[in-house]
Amino acid sequence: MHRLTLRDFVTALGPAEVVNDASVEISDLAYNTRAVTPGALFFCVRGSHADGHAFAPTAAAAGAAALVVEHPVDVELPQLVVADSRKAMAPCATLFFDDPTQELDIAGITGTNGKTTTAFLLHAILDAAGRGTGLLTNIERRVAGEEQPVGLNTPEAIDLQRLFRDMLDGSDSACVMEATSIAQAQGRLDGTRFAVLVFTNLTQDHLDFHGTMEDYFEAKRALFEQADRAVVNVGDEYGRRLAAQLPNAVTFDAGSDALGGIDLELRGGFNRLNAISAALAARSLGVDEEAIKRGIESVHGVPGRFESIEEGQPFTVIVDYAHTPDSLDNVIRAARELGGGRLTVVFGAGGDRDRVKRPLMGRVVSELADRAILTSDNPRSENPEAIAAEVANGALGSFELELDRRTAIERALTEARAGDIVVLAGRGAEREQELATGKIPFDDREVAREVLRQAYGPGYMPQHRHPNTALGS
Repeated sequence: MHRLTLRDFVTALGPAEVVNDASVEISDLAYNTRAVTPGALFFCVRGSHADGHAFAPTAAAAGAAALVVEHPVDVELPQLVVADSRKAMAPCATLFFDDPTQELDIAGITGTNGKTTTAFLLHAILDAAGRGTGLLTNIERRVAGEEQPVGLNTPEAIDLQRLFRDMLDGSDSACVMEATSIAQAQGRLDGTRFAVLVFTNLTQDHLDFHGTMEDYFEAKRALFEQADRAVVNVGDEYGRRLAAQLPNAVTFDAGSDALGGIDLELRGGFNRLNAISAALAARSLGVDEEAIKRGIESVHGVPGRFESIEEGQPFTVIVDYAHTPDSLDNVIRAARELGGGRLTVVFGAGGDRDRVKRPLMGRVVSELADRAILTSDNPRSENPEAIAAEVANGALGSFELELDRRTAIERALTEARAGDIVVLAGRGAEREQELATGKIPFDDREVAREVLRQAYGPGYMPQHRHPNTALGS
């Protein structure tokens, strides 16, 4: 990175009012006061709970050299006044980190469902092809072969461009990442060049942010203006609309033969679609068929995505991130394929998120599951009982209500019979539960293992535990 002054950022942003001296040198970028280093340019960003302008004095005390603001603040530092401080971060970060995606091949995955699984599959393929590849998902982050703490699945623009630069400096030649619609709308992805961008599907989610499905679609569509190549699922109605606007897109659906002779054990049609999209994206990047085969076959599971929990119990336990009507439908139908026993689903809806989908989730589970236990997910600032009531409003049948998630999981697992299937839906590989009082440690997978070990550990006697089941007879 070369030496930059505040004046260079004015040029990158276009028209901007400058308060005080624009010749000051900038040595770093930050939007959080904890990340401010001497010489940093601090962005005063308005958040949902706090206004970054209020922290300008703290940033100055930490050594910030200048500020990006939406209105002048009473701090004796040079200031750039812009219309939107958050959206100003991307062009400034692209400049500061020397536009890393002009060299780094970014393979983006966008869509409502399937982003993480597709990203893991594509990362494995590129790894099998011998390409150093970064990974940015909501459950794993890798930079130059090293695992890093996970944050937003699509990081803020400063963090994102910094990560891209670190990948290049660490000899990565590509990065596979989840590209979300909210990140696009907030400008976090501005300045990012996608070597290939995959569209998985579009189903109801995030309407608390986007407002309508049309606006949600438009946020996805706009991302493809930044992509050199596109891979689009035309088995999805929005995918067909998108492909019609992208005449050079590579398209696929559930019937596509993109996997060729690759013999895979893929549970559920939705996983097949993920594998097809990953294979097509890899081909667009010049990866050969043998590497595609090796890469896909090396993935034995993605954490929290249709993950099987095995502790010696005589029934199947699946943990999955499904938290939309469509993803619940897909996961429950895939679980049905695992056996003919009773199917129990433990699920809830997240607080401070799209409320419109809640009754639709209730309808899907009531239609497809034999037993539904409605519980708390991540209620955040909302009342868990109120969230559950909205979910139950869409139900066609009755629910068992148990708002304590640990108790709900214990009930489902201790009452399961041999041959049954239990799906713990909504949180996947998340390790914390977000309550109004803060975050607490909670991992559905670990809770399930604890319950199962206690019930089916040493000394387990099937005939004593389940006298009315085929296993115990």
